Amino acid sequence: MLSSSLGDPDEIPRCIPVPFHLPRGQAPLQYPTSRKADVVDDYFGAKIAEPYRWLEDDNSTETKAWVEAQNKTTFAYLAQIPERERIKARLTKLWNYEKFSAPSKKGKRYFYSHNSGLQNQFVLHVTEDLNNPGRVLLDPNALSKDGTVALSGTTISENGKYLAYAISVAGSDWQTWKVRDIDNGQDLADDIKWSKFSGAAWTKDATGFYYSRYDAPKEGDAMKGVNKFQKVYFHKVGTPQEQDMLVYERKDQPDWGFGASVTDDGRWLLISQSEGTERKNRLFIQDLAKPGSPIEPFLDRFDASYNVVDNQGDIFFVQTDQSAPRYRLVAIRKGQTDPKQWQELIAEDKGKKVLQNVNLVGERIVAFWMQDAHTAITFHDLKGRFQKELALPALGTAGGFGGKRKDLEAFYTFASFTYPSTIYRYDFKAGKSQIHKAPKVDFDPSAYEVNQVFYPSKDGTMIPMFLVHKKGLKRDGQNPTLLYGYGGFNASMTPSFSPTRLVWLEMGGIYAIANLRGGAEYGKDWWEAGKREKKQNVFDDFIAAGEWLIANNYTSTPKLAINGASNGGLLVGACLTQRPELFGAAIPEVGVMDMLRYHKFTIGWAWKSDYMSSETKDGFTNLMTYSPLHNLKPGVKYPATLVTTGDHDDRVVPAHSFKFAATLQAAQAGSAPVLVRIETSAGHGAGKPTAKVIQERADVWAFLVKNLGMVLPPSFR
Repeated sequence: MLSSSLGDPDEIPRCIPVPFHLPRGQAPLQYPTSRKADVVDDYFGAKIAEPYRWLEDDNSTETKAWVEAQNKTTFAYLAQIPERERIKARLTKLWNYEKFSAPSKKGKRYFYSHNSGLQNQFVLHVTEDLNNPGRVLLDPNALSKDGTVALSGTTISENGKYLAYAISVAGSDWQTWKVRDIDNGQDLADDIKWSKFSGAAWTKDATGFYYSRYDAPKEGDAMKGVNKFQKVYFHKVGTPQEQDMLVYERKDQPDWGFGASVTDDGRWLLISQSEGTERKNRLFIQDLAKPGSPIEPFLDRFDASYNVVDNQGDIFFVQTDQSAPRYRLVAIRKGQTDPKQWQELIAEDKGKKVLQNVNLVGERIVAFWMQDAHTAITFHDLKGRFQKELALPALGTAGGFGGKRKDLEAFYTFASFTYPSTIYRYDFKAGKSQIHKAPKVDFDPSAYEVNQVFYPSKDGTMIPMFLVHKKGLKRDGQNPTLLYGYGGFNASMTPSFSPTRLVWLEMGGIYAIANLRGGAEYGKDWWEAGKREKKQNVFDDFIAAGEWLIANNYTSTPKLAINGASNGGLLVGACLTQRPELFGAAIPEVGVMDMLRYHKFTIGWAWKSDYMSSETKDGFTNLMTYSPLHNLKPGVKYPATLVTTGDHDDRVVPAHSFKFAATLQAAQAGSAPVLVRIETSAGHGAGKPTAKVIQERADVWAFLVKNLGMVLPPSFR
């Protein structure tokens, strides 16, 4: 169980960082040569040099040679760490347990995913009886020898006849949609390319589905070209993509993105329009019961977030933050979109709870709440009246309860840091839960404890942080500690289960995850307090977490590592440059490191709403205060750093990590290593094969063992 403690800021001593010391016997590394070119950009009169611009060209022979040389140096360094193979062996053993997804039902069939333990990708199964495993419907492991082809989307038609599935190659965001006949398990000829950030929305009669796509990129630009002018198409089963019907586009709005869905009754096509990372959206609607009816605006003020949960005729149940930063549920009749005409079903919580998600299933409303970064679930009748709260096993994260309003059963998942992801079946008639699938993992959860603490940031704001470690921990400042954070894009960092994290704990490490501003843990205000001009709050929150851990004797600078991925990689990069003396090691993964040019690649432009942009003077001035690439200074002793990225990352292109690593290697005044690990045939993270995940994490843990001066306990197997 988690416990909660709130410390008085006045009782927390001011941190005096411990001087940085290298592990004994560590000599400065000789890095591959990174050519410096004479490239200078002018931003509103400010001359900014960028000598490694050439690394943006991922197709050049010079860049490929640089990648090969850097990997050779990195893997030679990692290979001489004696604990590396032990760590990999333990990761492999701990990962080797059966894993399931929650079942979903279409027609008379149940569909679920299963992994026997070490399979690179989950396998999709279909059965008519949940007591019987059924048969394999789709095994993505058969699509490539190395497991680098992954399922990136699946949608079953309402009648259970067809599976629309998307595959992604080498971790790319690009998707190719295909159609499989579920009865015979054979693919049709359908082949739909250049889809990205899209699902598939079947019509009620299963004649076809709606999806979103971009125009085909120019040759050589697929992995880095800017993605704009997304469009919605309808694909009719059994026809070539060239015959797909263009449903909706906006030639006057290149930045508009679209997601299509069809209501459960099959009557309405809903098109949600977004702009970048804004939480606001517009909704457009089409009456599919009237062939040829126009697509018309429904909620198009772009003043709030609107998510249609279900409908009853022309009345729509909508989760929204309109006049409710922590969300509420309302009923809106088509044509009566003035908020004064809405019926409020579930009001915004008056405290700190956020209405995170809502489903209509079992003839009731199932509401998911987030309270101090963990889940609560409540049941309500269809008028929104509270019925009861569902008891959960501990403080953790729950999801699920998908299904139809008439369903008498639903499935949900629950997980926490030491509670493996477990699937429950809820019987609405009996009002009870029972375990459907519980994994058997080779570890003893009773040996660990999880606490939630609250610490003050620089401006006094209290920030939650989870701490996970072995019971009986001595707070002597000598514990190797990994501090993880994200802090952006309205994303919440809630308790989850990870075999790789368990290995860190078994090695004697503390795992700390801070719920920084910029996330969604406390609603819209928490998010907005960590974006644009206020982005520095996120870094202050993370730095304060490190200071608190040191001040409270959990760890010390030589034993403290920081880690984050994507926007979290930016977090690590910024904190590394702002407080290099505070940390013993840093692991920025697939990070956004060049804040002046991030918008020039793939979908990067969409992040302007969170980051601002160097295209404006105010944006440039703000971004220059923290851009990791541009705040590295020669002559500074930086902590040991392992930068990780993937050569097929077309979300945060690897040039960010390439340029940052080259600049940090040149700037490093100390003897702590600065290495970059570039995974081949891998992208931003989604769909990465199990084998690659295990090897990468073994390398990261080995790097920390060496650079935090860790001695593995005798109990570590």
